[in-house]
Amino acid sequence: MTNTVTIKQLVDAMNDIKVIVGEDNLERHITISDLSRPALELTGYFSFYPQNRVQLLGRTELSFVERMTSDERYIIMKRMCQGDTPAFLVSRNQEPPKELIKAASEKGIPVLVSTRPTTRLSSNVTNFLEERLAERISQHGVLVDIYGMGVLIIGDSGIGKSETALELIQRGHRLVADDRVELYMMDEHRIIGEPPEILRHLIEIRGIGVIDVVNLFGVGSIRTSKTVDLVMNLEHWDRNRQYDRLGNNLENMRFFNVDVPKLSIPVRVGRNLSIIIEIAAMNIRAKQMGYDATETFERNLEQLIKKNSEDV
Repeated sequence: MTNTVTIKQLVDAMNDIKVIVGEDNLERHITISDLSRPALELTGYFSFYPQNRVQLLGRTELSFVERMTSDERYIIMKRMCQGDTPAFLVSRNQEPPKELIKAASEKGIPVLVSTRPTTRLSSNVTNFLEERLAERISQHGVLVDIYGMGVLIIGDSGIGKSETALELIQRGHRLVADDRVELYMMDEHRIIGEPPEILRHLIEIRGIGVIDVVNLFGVGSIRTSKTVDLVMNLEHWDRNRQYDRLGNNLENMRFFNVDVPKLSIPVRVGRNLSIIIEIAAMNIRAKQMGYDATETFERNLEQLIKKNSEDV
């Protein structure tokens, strides 16, 4: 099912936008995040008019239509008001042409005005729509902000993901989502995770039940969303399996078309998972900043082997 955003949701989310006409038609749907800034359409060319987008009118567009006669403006505005046009949005708190208000009212299309400059308004609205209209998947796991890195903890049910997240919160890190994480692709390089509305700020601990993280640890212990920078896969210890001991076999986990680094951590009695995950996040960040402890170890080992060979 295609995600949609209503005009009312857009107006409620943007404090700088007000409704000029069309209060009774705010349930019209937006299905495309891109905005349209009419240009050739204002000259009468409608062969490729993106009528199903929000139509953004800035100073340039309004100054152009001011040169027309009232009848010419009305003809153009009437052609721009199509049945699937979501709304018209005017920037810089400019007054919409009365011909636009008339044509939009006849079609039941809202006309909105914002105080923001056109470029900033376009960016803000596009970002909001991209977030709301993006395809989403639900991932079983826990998402925690550790030193600014979004760490998604996954693993079998009952392996200790929530308990580990609780200890990380006690160590000063921040919870994003527990149990279910909603993921969507912000762009070609970023996956964003956030909690379902019903689970926001909550964490479930077996034997205790559901607890409210904000009430226990304060508002500084949570985040509403975070980029997923690392996946930590908790798995039961297998004595017959050879685990990576140097850290040079980093895997990836793909969400949509984005690969996210993934580490598998064996779980056994006596291992402090919260500290291990915390250090893993710090180590990945160090690698991203150009320092790799594995390379340092291998370089030192090569030097030691070379020195011993020379001594022999």
